[in-house]
Amino acid sequence: MSRAALFLFLFATTAFGQVKPDDALNAIQDNSFLLEEAYNQDPGVVQHISVFTRDSESDAWVFTFTQEFPARGLKHQLSYSLPILGDGSTELGDVVLNYRYQLLGDAASNLAIAPRFSLIVPTGEDSDAGVQVALPISRVLAPRLITHTNLGATWLSDNGGTTWTAAQSLIYAASSRMHVMVEGVYTHADDSNAFLLSPGLRWGFNTRGGIQIVPGIGVPIGFGDDDTRSVLLYLSFEK
Repeated sequence: MSRAALFLFLFATTAFGQVKPDDALNAIQDNSFLLEEAYNQDPGVVQHISVFTRDSESDAWVFTFTQEFPARGLKHQLSYSLPILGDGSTELGDVVLNYRYQLLGDAASNLAIAPRFSLIVPTGEDSDAGVQVALPISRVLAPRLITHTNLGATWLSDNGGTTWTAAQSLIYAASSRMHVMVEGVYTHADDSNAFLLSPGLRWGFNTRGGIQIVPGIGVPIGFGDDDTRSVLLYLSFEK
């Protein structure tokens, strides 16, 4: 755990009591763009997530489709992510298969922890198989204010090496239909360091048929060895 992430988590844990999220925060709580929340899907609820990111300078883009399924209750969740890459030509990226365990809490708790284990299937060109481990932590700081912490590592075969990740977000529920977000992601691999900061907004709509629709937009800004400027579009369907 990085020192910054450890400090933020310990501060949130000690400085705030048992704060419960109110309805405005809980309405669209599990819809982060760059991070993941420590909330498994409720039994019978499947989430379909689409994320499109385009680099403003090179026009390269990535589209990722993810589906999350509850597996025999809240404790276990299965999901997969399917990326499509565009940079002059269009190709399929590596498929990621995920298992997540609800270790502590849920979306109604003030603290939730849900470690994840993933397999990386090399379906893209010049790609390697690998594994990924992650520790998402979600902490309610105030009835309308929440923070998410992600710590993780990705290992790739054929000397692909290990990439370490630490990420933090802060989300304020202006209303049950609109949340203001700031997400930051730090990555370290070999001698490379990069930091991505992304302010964003998300909205929520519930249809009469019981489907929740959450669109959103973010503006990721890169620092360090990755100084990209991008636009991120998010869309989730959940029922």
